[in-house]
Amino acid sequence: MTPLTKRSKPVGDKPMTLAERIYLPAVAKGLSITLKHLFSKKITWRYPEVNRPRSPVYRGMHVLKRDELGAERCTACGLCALACPAEAITMEGAERKPGEERLYREEKYARVYEINMLRCIFCGLCEEACPKEAIFLTQRLVPAEDIRKNFIYGKDKLVEPAPGAVDVSGRQTEAVLEFKKKKNFDHNRLRGSSRGGEGRVGDRDPAGKGGHR
Repeated sequence: MTPLTKRSKPVGDKPMTLAERIYLPAVAKGLSITLKHLFSKKITWRYPEVNRPRSPVYRGMHVLKRDELGAERCTACGLCALACPAEAITMEGAERKPGEERLYREEKYARVYEINMLRCIFCGLCEEACPKEAIFLTQRLVPAEDIRKNFIYGKDKLVEPAPGAVDVSGRQTEAVLEFKKKKNFDHNRLRGSSRGGEGRVGDRDPAGKGGHR
């Protein structure tokens, strides 16, 4: 039979030499490679003791923001879940009860809010879709786990502590930061204990972050 290529080589039964039979040259060659890498410059980072520098717009673990008075911003509108291409976000809405005005910014809030970190692709579409600036991606890394259900993050892990706001200014454009300085818009105005909407109905967001807030 004619071979398809000319790259084949006949294999002979060549007897091994003494050095090959005792494997000492091969062991010495392997040890020399190990010693060479032992004293060479390290290219790895000793995480979590040492963190490598990341981009200012790095997209890491999510955070559910509070407003200036400590109330949760999320209204369970579902736009973030609708925008998520990985279908990683689920939520259940509930109506705010009398006396809970300082806990939740609006009359409707997210009773349950969960993100499956194994499905999430950290694209940032959820924060772009949110009309209340309630969800952002931060510089924080998602810790490693060996149990799959531990990657289902609920409000206990997502809502920022009060006090102790998480800085998300790096995720906002200059136009948005400039707009937030204008206190004549209802979205930027501190509300009283009743949170009854002191601002003028119909004020629009000129920065293009989702219309009326």
